Amino acid sequence: MNVPTLAELTAKGESPEVVFWVGCAGSFDDRAKRVTRAFVKIMNAVGTKFAVLGIEETCTGDPARRAGNEFLFQMQAVNNITVLNGYNVKKIVTTCPHCFNTLKNEYPELGGSYEVIHHTTFINDLIREGKIKMKEGGSFQGKKITYHDSCYLGRANNIYDSPREVLEALDADLVEMKRCRTSGLCCGAGGAQMFKEPEKGRKDINVERAEEALATGASTIAVACPFCMTMMSDGVKSKEQEANVKVKDLAELVAESQGL
Repeated sequence: MNVPTLAELTAKGESPEVVFWVGCAGSFDDRAKRVTRAFVKIMNAVGTKFAVLGIEETCTGDPARRAGNEFLFQMQAVNNITVLNGYNVKKIVTTCPHCFNTLKNEYPELGGSYEVIHHTTFINDLIREGKIKMKEGGSFQGKKITYHDSCYLGRANNIYDSPREVLEALDADLVEMKRCRTSGLCCGAGGAQMFKEPEKGRKDINVERAEEALATGASTIAVACPFCMTMMSDGVKSKEQEANVKVKDLAELVAESQGL
């Protein structure tokens, strides 16, 4: 796969159109790595000139801030901002809503101001511009797909339409859960909950959300966040439905539809 680093491009006197912020999950989590590969395949297929930071990229600091360690957040943020500003980065795309929210809304106060785009918006723009050509009657025609809104994409940044427009472009039958858009239910991983066991209660949130998704009768649960991917997959497994219902990122669905 062609994945240049920013250091390599800079050494050749070149600069990318966009920097792909891979994120911790996209770099290290085996399931999320498949999303990273799918998105890279899409960008390579349409000829987008991109680069990654590679070993120069560290965690945005989102989990540290959510868990209450403001000092660690600012250390990580300032380190990243120094690297990004050193390369004169203007535009960033990421597959993680947590990275997206932190880079877009929380880095400016520390001196890091960039145009930050989530990959669902990026892919939707490619479809609108005709760079990704969707075939009518493709592999997803008439298939029931339900979409789970990520909290940091939806309620925090008001991005509801782009992911749904991508699914509609797939010619799929989009079926909504009862709780969706502004009234969507968290997968249970936000606020650094991903890294701890849940408090005692009647039911785990991800199980509750998976039940709502399964109730739609969809054969695919579409997500746009690595945390949501883990929680929804675990919820589907808890109901022993993993053989019948797949949890996939939008980038994977688009790459699949294009035969990438």
